[in-house]
Amino acid sequence: MQEKEPRPQREPRWHASLAALAAVALYILLPQRLTIGPAWIAPALVLAVLIPLSILVPHRHAETQRSRFWSIFLIATVTFFNFASVALLVADFTRPEKASLHTAASLLRYGAQIWITNILVFALWFWEIDGNGPEARSRPGTALEFRHADFLFPQMQMSIVGSQGARYVEPQWRPLFVDYLYLAFTNATAFSPADVLPISRWAKVLMALEALISLVTVAVVLARSINLMQ
Repeated sequence: MQEKEPRPQREPRWHASLAALAAVALYILLPQRLTIGPAWIAPALVLAVLIPLSILVPHRHAETQRSRFWSIFLIATVTFFNFASVALLVADFTRPEKASLHTAASLLRYGAQIWITNILVFALWFWEIDGNGPEARSRPGTALEFRHADFLFPQMQMSIVGSQGARYVEPQWRPLFVDYLYLAFTNATAFSPADVLPISRWAKVLMALEALISLVTVAVVLARSINLMQ
């Protein structure tokens, strides 16, 4: 008898959708000099893609190549606006003091918004690329069966070793969006891998880029804030 293929496990889109909406909300709350174009452009582009995806493909276990293309396009759009804010923040650092952003308190707030957006953006990228995406990750029985894993999570390491600690891991454990959000947060704060190790070159490049943006944002904000307080 032919063995039945394992039934793909559903992974909802809504948690990643909330992250994308939060990133856009943080972006439009920035002052005009840290954004590009009219304030309505970013939310209009994101909602134009996010709403149809949420209605037509609410789960990632049975999506087509077209729907995944639009998922990647959505993340790339949010990334573009966040990169623009980082570039404008760095450019503002070189301006005379009178032309700089208001007060130290407001600069710290704007820097925090950009920093948090950076975490959300790369959490979306990590979630989208690992193991060829959520759709491919839904089919293996466990995370150990991923054919092209880009990240090595602690649960996967314990199962590989086969130690007694593996008993604490669910048999069908697989990383969900919150796991990638935690990965992005630790990488942005420590500027290096914490408990999750990048395996593929793409994963290493993305983690290095996120750490670099986080470091530049923190350095520029702190330096300008100290200058404004003097």
